[in-house]
Amino acid sequence: MMKLFTEKMNEEMAKEILSWKYEQPYDFYNNEVSDDGMKELLDGSYYALVNNHKELFGFFCTGENAQVPFGRKMGVYLEEAIDMGLGMNPRNVGKGNGFEFCSFILRYIGKDYKGIPIRLTVAKFNQRAIRLYEKLGFIKQGEFSTELAEFMTMMKRNEL
Repeated sequence: MMKLFTEKMNEEMAKEILSWKYEQPYDFYNNEVSDDGMKELLDGSYYALVNNHKELFGFFCTGENAQVPFGRKMGVYLEEAIDMGLGMNPRNVGKGNGFEFCSFILRYIGKDYKGIPIRLTVAKFNQRAIRLYEKLGFIKQGEFSTELAEFMTMMKRNEL
């Protein structure tokens, strides 16, 4: 059983996250270290997740930073919900960690937002993530496209 701990995002962690490189087709999620990227990760809406060896396992964020800006223009975020975004260290991807990782994040968010549905936005090509989110109780809501990709929003009732 993996142990995860929530830590306040710091500069070192933010730099590491922005440097992560994923394999195709997930390289869509690759970033680069930039002032804007650092500013966003350190704005207080992002949390680092570390394992019991203090290694950076992943991160999550809530609120507007978890939304795709173009989706806001398309009106997919009008329904009341708390938006959640997340990313897992590429070293931990594809090894069966997703369910526990996401469950941990959902419990953490659920405590602060009792009774408010939790929403996420996922690129439609990412079938691996979509299957996981369905297993976790998320249901497809809306869809929209940008020049980069097609997205869908998914919603889960927050029973906590």
